[in-house]
Amino acid sequence: MHSNRKVLLDAFCKRLGYIFGRPELLQEALTHRSHSGRNNERLEFLGDAVLNCAIAGLVFHAFPDAPEGHLSRLRARFVNQQALSDIALTLQMDKILRLGEGELKSGGSHRSSILADAFEAVLGAIYLDSGFSQAEAVVQSLYTPMIEEIDLNEQGKDPKTLLQEFLQGQKLALPEYSVVTTAGKAHKQWFTVECLITTCNIRTVGEGASRRSAEQEAAKLAYQEVCFYH
Repeated sequence: MHSNRKVLLDAFCKRLGYIFGRPELLQEALTHRSHSGRNNERLEFLGDAVLNCAIAGLVFHAFPDAPEGHLSRLRARFVNQQALSDIALTLQMDKILRLGEGELKSGGSHRSSILADAFEAVLGAIYLDSGFSQAEAVVQSLYTPMIEEIDLNEQGKDPKTLLQEFLQGQKLALPEYSVVTTAGKAHKQWFTVECLITTCNIRTVGEGASRRSAEQEAAKLAYQEVCFYH
């Protein structure tokens, strides 16, 4: 294996919190069908089931009083394509995907569908490498910070969604998010994000270990302000 790719894969495994006993499974999980005949489609099929089961267990135990409907909505929210591609980007999977030349040229490494499928394939690879409990542990590690942000009184909606829906209801301009600073090394970055609502003259700043979490924190503060004044 090329030394530079090995460094990237080792860094990825560190971010993931899992070291493969059979590295060939990871290589397969990262290989898109445009790259070669042996690709990640079968692992993605397996990982999809692993993820759904792991998330179901996670929300079931995290919200012991929530009815089935709320649990179903929470699970759907955490396993949709955008959520999975966001996690894949946080893990910097775009840097290690193996794509065919055409996909590379067309920006496939940042395509949500490709990233989401690859993340599920990685979970499928972990399942084959070590079993369900290890795959579940990785899912718990990645999702617990997001689970902790959930307020069931808001029906499982995240701060960005709540803020957007409120502003739309008031016929106000939607918020703009921008990264103010990024600090730390590549595998342990810290983001500061600004949320700006020009029509309300509201500016809030959120911080987090990922751009998404920083945006959610900024949106939460902005939501509190805009609700107070309206």
